[in-house]
Amino acid sequence: MTIDYPDLYIRGGWTRPAGDSTIPVISPTTEQRIGSVPEGTETDIDDAVDAARAALTEWASWTAAQRAEVLNRFADELESRAEDTSTRVSSQNGMPITLARQFEGGFPPVLLRYYADMAAKQEDEIRPGMLGGSTLVTRSPIGVVGAIVPWNVPQAITFLKLAPALAAGCTVVLKPSPETVLDAFLMAEAAIAAGLPAGVVNIVPGGRDLGAYLVAHPGIDKVSFTGSTGAGRAIGRTCGELLRPVTLELGGKSAAVVLDDADLAANIESFYAATLLNNGQICWLGTRVLAPRSRYDEIVDTITDLAKGLSVGDPLSDTTQMGPLVSSRQRDRVEGYIEKGRSDGGRVTTGGRRPADAEYGWFVEPTVFADVETGHTIAQEEIFGPVLSVIPYTDETEAVTIANHSDYGLGGSRNRRPRTRRPIRPGHRQRNSRNQRLLQRSDRPLRRHQEQRPRPRTRTRGPRELPAAQEHLPRRAMTPRVRPCDTTHGRTHFHTRERKTPATNEELAMLDFAVTWAPFGGGSTNCAP
Repeated sequence: MTIDYPDLYIRGGWTRPAGDSTIPVISPTTEQRIGSVPEGTETDIDDAVDAARAALTEWASWTAAQRAEVLNRFADELESRAEDTSTRVSSQNGMPITLARQFEGGFPPVLLRYYADMAAKQEDEIRPGMLGGSTLVTRSPIGVVGAIVPWNVPQAITFLKLAPALAAGCTVVLKPSPETVLDAFLMAEAAIAAGLPAGVVNIVPGGRDLGAYLVAHPGIDKVSFTGSTGAGRAIGRTCGELLRPVTLELGGKSAAVVLDDADLAANIESFYAATLLNNGQICWLGTRVLAPRSRYDEIVDTITDLAKGLSVGDPLSDTTQMGPLVSSRQRDRVEGYIEKGRSDGGRVTTGGRRPADAEYGWFVEPTVFADVETGHTIAQEEIFGPVLSVIPYTDETEAVTIANHSDYGLGGSRNRRPRTRRPIRPGHRQRNSRNQRLLQRSDRPLRRHQEQRPRPRTRTRGPRELPAAQEHLPRRAMTPRVRPCDTTHGRTHFHTRERKTPATNEELAMLDFAVTWAPFGGGSTNCAP
């Protein structure tokens, strides 16, 4: 049975598209068509933006408590569809169903309730002015948000954008990736059932050209994009020319540092979650594994055994740990990097080919490269597949140098008993990550799935953003009071509180930009709006 949608979700209901083209949805497991949706056009984007602008004034005028009531109903409707959502995502992008139940089915309603509750508790502030008197700090929605989401973790990333935007009083035009659209339309069904006001959320699927049109649309006030670095650069240029606020979460080539006293075998499930989760299709995964020369062969053997032991197969099976890649194009890309790794001198210890027993499906075996040098292509470029490069180092100083020898700064992890901190520059850190143990416990609350430490080192309790900028610094060094708002709160001014210890040079240097992080999407550095 296929799932076919003839209409787009605009103005709170189903709307006939302007064009006749459709987007076929192909299963990466069977290579068969499993559904379709209309392919959006520029006319459809115009219609969606008009709907969002028409809805903005009333939605923004509601109290936060009124919006929270609707968002909580929306969360309830999503929760009732959680298993269906998880199945649709797994069927479209190959995510193992056990992971999809956590990320795609479970996380969106948690996010909606979290931000709805947070927004309802926000209050205006009065604080001393920089030149005397008092300053009234208020928060208002930035306006219409253009949100573009990728295919790898579509629903979780959608709601990392959607939940804070809606709670703040923004309206949204969402462009999902063509590879994962059926889950977005199921979300639209939940929005209708929850009574979300017309035009508050609008969904128009399409490719890069449609995304570029949405980004440059004069009716958009803020852009939030998660995707490739190349596309992000283009979006950044466009928004820079328009002086339009933008949040970009782009690619990664993170380092997983195994230190000399690590018990990797005892933490192998956590290591898997930090390096190979979701078929290697997560931006913050530590696909560069740094191992001490004194234990290099031992660690390579341990990682090789891990990769060999993973269950590869149908993502809808509860026993599968590694599903197919999202598309034939993505499989070709990954296989190209594997061949490049071989030609550069890397040694494949396991994998490197398609599974022998897979008659169809876009599968690639989990692959481990040893004898990789930090300058090799596979150690520098994002592959976005189940390919690990194990790079040797002599001491911690060299490990830090190798970890920082990258164009990316998205994430990082280390395996060792906590002892010392070194100046590695990831967007977030994991230490002996607890990902896998949490993923195995479906009865546990969905909170953080890593021990993450965004820069500057301000303690957080959920998916939050650090302040974009300080209006002033008092005599004593200030550190931000975190308010967990997405940058869709672009017109928010955050206040600060004094602390007794001086700020570090790193913290002071960080005051002019914000760091956004999320439990599943990793951390990204964004220019302040």
